[in-house]
Amino acid sequence: MSLKSVIRTAVFPVAGRGTRFLPATKASPKEMLPVVDKPLIQYAVEEALAAGATRLVFITGASKRAIEDHFDSDQELEHMLERQGKSDLLNQIRSVLPSYAACIFIRQPAPLGLGHAVLCAQPAVGSEPFFVHLADDLIRSDVPCLKQMAEVYAAKRASVLGVEVVPRRETDKYGIVEVEAERSATSRVRSIVEKPKPAVAPSTLAVVGRYVLTPSIFEHLEKIDRGAGGEIQLTDGIASLMQEEAVYAYRFTGKRYDCGSKLGYLQATVEYALGHPQLGKDFRAYLQTLTRGGRRTARKSAKKRRSRR
Repeated sequence: MSLKSVIRTAVFPVAGRGTRFLPATKASPKEMLPVVDKPLIQYAVEEALAAGATRLVFITGASKRAIEDHFDSDQELEHMLERQGKSDLLNQIRSVLPSYAACIFIRQPAPLGLGHAVLCAQPAVGSEPFFVHLADDLIRSDVPCLKQMAEVYAAKRASVLGVEVVPRRETDKYGIVEVEAERSATSRVRSIVEKPKPAVAPSTLAVVGRYVLTPSIFEHLEKIDRGAGGEIQLTDGIASLMQEEAVYAYRFTGKRYDCGSKLGYLQATVEYALGHPQLGKDFRAYLQTLTRGGRRTARKSAKKRRSRR
């Protein structure tokens, strides 16, 4: 059985308001923030498509219409680019969503947490395994992260969580797992806890925004109580799922940028710009002028301080 036939559906929870980026996200979704020349949600969709997904399920909320518009066709724009002879831009616009992929938009009626957002996808997912992709976590890798995880699912036939080691002081920002084999790239999860304080965290292995989940997760999300923050936590649903079937942690290969934070977003923008085929060379030269200017300013400041002594 091919990987494409194993996992056909990717779920994108995009209902969050992106308050850390206000006022930029007051009227525009945080998932539409651009990294160089593509919005975060497009990077997310491209990763899912590369992993074999053909059904894209977006769990939306208020002020998210721009995401739907982005993946819809725009005949007026296409005709304009065609008349102007801008074939490269026209091809880019037409490649935003391949013809074989289908988009489904489901409104989350209330902001009740990531677990609730995933539960909202049940009618579209049905009884198949599926991806969950959080666009805030941009991962740069030679093999797309979800594709790596699809290969693990094909071998294990069980839910897979994308994980990486984080500083202990940051465990209260993530779901944290304890695994059977700490040094293995893939290991069965022993326990999972949502945002533990550093002093009591069972490890520093954090779940980031990539999941392969079996459809059994839905019945567990339906029965669990509200957890941290009064929300239905996906972490709690996974903990309940583990009582019935195996769940694996996978240390993906690649570099993650936390684009839910301003610093992580800026880091991603700079590094993706440096790797851009058209912009990279000139942008690198520009950054070097800033570095040289900074060194000159520092030397002048040091000289002034010495002269005052």
